[in-house]
Amino acid sequence: MRLAGPLRVIVILVTVWLTWILAGTMLGSDGGFVRLRQLLNTPDEDPTAMPRSHRFRCGLPMPCPEKHFAFRIVSGAANVIGPKICLDDKILMSSVKNNVGRGLNIALVNGVTGELLETRSFDMWAGDVNELLKFLRPIHEGTLVFVASYDDPATKMNTEARQIFSALGSTAIGDLGFRDSWVLVGAKGIDSKSPFEQRTKNNKNSNKYEGWPEALEMEGCIPQRTPEEQ
Repeated sequence: MRLAGPLRVIVILVTVWLTWILAGTMLGSDGGFVRLRQLLNTPDEDPTAMPRSHRFRCGLPMPCPEKHFAFRIVSGAANVIGPKICLDDKILMSSVKNNVGRGLNIALVNGVTGELLETRSFDMWAGDVNELLKFLRPIHEGTLVFVASYDDPATKMNTEARQIFSALGSTAIGDLGFRDSWVLVGAKGIDSKSPFEQRTKNNKNSNKYEGWPEALEMEGCIPQRTPEEQ
């Protein structure tokens, strides 16, 4: 009976010691409790956490100058992930908004105000190219035209459609082919080629996906037009 108290103390000490060893083994023998504290802390509370890089409109790494629109365009990935068009932190087209589709995805924007005018998608595999022509022909002077491909942008493309895109500033439209990846920011009335265009050719030897090239991502700053230019 006299040994009950000392034995109880020994049992408690052994239990604490074993618990300490177990914790050290699970969290790392060196600085186990420091690691635990870091796991419980938020990144802002962790003094060793890397500082988060600041992102600007549409996720650009640098801010655009005054009187410029920030944009980011991502083409579709194969026939699985739809494209995305962002302008000044506003998503104009995306799968989440449920306004994209196979073929060409086009957003028309007022070049002075940045106001979204209209969005449409045109099936260039099984659709009617005349629907695309009816959409492109009436575009007003100064309108910004954002284009992102998804799956196949060119099977139904005809000469008139290519001429219209060329007039909007595209230099790749003449060679755009089956399942190519393509993004463009053009404008009605542009007097030179657009600086915002990318194209990757569908090539079975270099495709990222089995039957499609890699998706394209393009970002930048578009000068805002003045009312006199509109």
